[in-house]
Amino acid sequence: MKRNILPVLALLFGTLFLFTGNGLHSLLLPMRGTAEGYATTTLGLLGTTWATGFVLGCLTAPKLVRRIGHVRAFSGFISVIAIIALLTGIVVDATWWVALRAVTGFCTAGTSMIIESWLNERATNESRGAIFSLYIGITLIGAVAGQMMVPFADIHTPILFMFCGICYCVAMLPTTLSTAASPQPLKAVSLDLKALYRNSPVASLGILLVGIANGAYGTLGAVFGANAGLSGGDIALMMSLTIFAGAVMQLPAGRLSDRIDRRYVLAGMAAIAAVDGLLLFLLQPASPYFLISMVVIYGAFANTLYPIAVAHANDFAAPEDFVKVSGGLLLLYGIGTIIGPTIGGPIMSAVGPYSLFFLTALAHVLITTYSIFRSRRRAAKPAGDRDSYTTMPSANAQMITPESMTLARSETSKKDDTSVNYGT
Repeated sequence: MKRNILPVLALLFGTLFLFTGNGLHSLLLPMRGTAEGYATTTLGLLGTTWATGFVLGCLTAPKLVRRIGHVRAFSGFISVIAIIALLTGIVVDATWWVALRAVTGFCTAGTSMIIESWLNERATNESRGAIFSLYIGITLIGAVAGQMMVPFADIHTPILFMFCGICYCVAMLPTTLSTAASPQPLKAVSLDLKALYRNSPVASLGILLVGIANGAYGTLGAVFGANAGLSGGDIALMMSLTIFAGAVMQLPAGRLSDRIDRRYVLAGMAAIAAVDGLLLFLLQPASPYFLISMVVIYGAFANTLYPIAVAHANDFAAPEDFVKVSGGLLLLYGIGTIIGPTIGGPIMSAVGPYSLFFLTALAHVLITTYSIFRSRRRAAKPAGDRDSYTTMPSANAQMITPESMTLARSETSKKDDTSVNYGT
């Protein structure tokens, strides 16, 4: 195990600090914005522009990396992210924050894709599964660690923004100082919505709706917590536990979906998330601990939906179409994360903070309804003919990139060669 991990240990160390900075900055901005009195609609745009930049990064960053090289591109991307993190602590202005988040999203896509392609290049068939699992764990630990920094400093000062900058600079060092050869060129995302929908209607609509729900909560969860009366420490705890609960639930949900029709599992998980969201909206619990517990239950089930939908799409896709299918799903998810905060902010401003969970519940009800409807229209793949479920980084820890999907798929292919045949 040690021999397999050592070649990528420095890169994984840098990844830890990258996601620590991401976790801290993504929580700090809405909390500071709420304290400054920015409108919820404006705070929702922080997520909208970040997701827009991320999607554009997945589309165009590979061309830039091919032109200037992995190391230069990585250093440039992460330098821009660090500069923006520091600027947002100096220039406390809603308009600038919204605009700069688009640039951060673009650069985050580039840095993540470079790291993931590097891991994929250095991994062997024997070490790929361990490296991918460790990578997922590091993204989780980094995001949670960053969010849990919030209670240790005053959000009204630039100190936490400075910590973001430090984390990003440390993250730059391993790849900048490495003498290893650069990996193969990055893969650009492809999109064919008609073919994607024909392949799997449930996955196509489901991923879009999951993006709407996750984008709304991921961006506005901290705003909800502040308006619901939670302290800064409680908000950080709530957001961190939501990510952690989603990661823990992926394995049992995935195993269940490998045994029965994935659409039933998708419908069931979405239904539980919908009921929990509706209860939050209706009950509006006053106890911080009860409130946080309910939100954590929401996160545990909501964060299992993306990988189940991806696995269902792969069940009906030919192996050579995987990249095209996964690329389309990635962009649909990105579109959803653009829509979610855009409509979530005005709804929260008009109805109140708990209406955030009415929005997520509506998205999850639609997933449940459509999944059950489609299960009556097309038979499920036999368990032995299905693609294998693959654990994904938590949706609230990062948006998935094409390179992480390639890394995950490579591990699936290895299992495929040694056990059963997946796909159609």
